[in-house]
Amino acid sequence: MSSNESQLLRAAFIPTFLTSGFAILMSTLIRGTSGLFGAVLAQFVVIIFFIIHIAVSRMTRNLDPISTMAMVLFSYFAKLFALGLLLWAIAKFTDRSTIDRACFGVTAVALTVAWLWGEIASFMKLRLHLPLPQSPPKE
Repeated sequence: MSSNESQLLRAAFIPTFLTSGFAILMSTLIRGTSGLFGAVLAQFVVIIFFIIHIAVSRMTRNLDPISTMAMVLFSYFAKLFALGLLLWAIAKFTDRSTIDRACFGVTAVALTVAWLWGEIASFMKLRLHLPLPQSPPKE
C-alpha cells in the first residue's frame, strides 16, 4: 500500500505531464526554439516546486502542528526566494530570443493548475478524516 503522499504525487503528476507535453508542443510551434526552452524551464520549475511540497508533507507527517507550520513556512519562503532568483537570472543573463518569457509564464500557470487539479482530485478520493477533539463528559 502506498502512502498518501505517493498517491497525491502520482495523481498530480499525470495531468501535469499531459499538460506539459501539450504546452511544450504549442510553445514550440508558436515561438520556435525560444518557446521550447521557456516551456521546458517552466516544467522543470513547477515540478521541482511541487515535489518539494510533497517532500515537506512527508517529512512533517508525525510532527506537532507548530513544527509543521514552521517547516511549511520555511519551504514556502525558500521556494519564493529561489523563484525570484531564477527569474532575475533569466532576465539578467538570457536574451528574449533564447527563452520566451510568455511561453514560460503561460506554461507555468497551466502546469500549476493541472498539478493542483490532480492533487485535489486525488485528495477527494483518499477520503482522509481529521480526528475531532472529544467533548468532555457531562457531570
